[in-house]
Amino acid sequence: MKVEFYNLDDFNNSLKFVVIQARYKDEWIFVRHKDRNTWEIPGGHIEKEEMPDEAAARELYEETGAIEYNLSPICNYSVEINESKSFGRLYYAEVKNIGELGDYEITEIITKDKLPEKLTYDKIQPILYKKVLASITI
Repeated sequence: MKVEFYNLDDFNNSLKFVVIQARYKDEWIFVRHKDRNTWEIPGGHIEKEEMPDEAAARELYEETGAIEYNLSPICNYSVEINESKSFGRLYYAEVKNIGELGDYEITEIITKDKLPEKLTYDKIQPILYKKVLASITI
């Protein structure tokens, strides 16, 4: 497995997903999918005819209930597994207000001051988390 980072204007036509490392009340938001017992950074696939920023806003709302936030793109990135490479865009969000969690695939959210121990994508998410930390001022 290999993760690489790129400028925001690189591989735009190849972007398939978005990941949003979000903070709320000085802690990081993590979500739990209804079919898993592990935690993950909010995110998901870019829908057909959807721009990455629109997908990031939609996913942040659907997965965390965030209704007021500042959303900033950090970079594009790729994940290569077994010679198959996929591209996504990494975001940072400062969440100001969270509403009710909708009836989507996420069943629970938590906030923590660092990554939780049981991650769904434990080889990828720590790399994305560190990239966001290096890219922002808290």
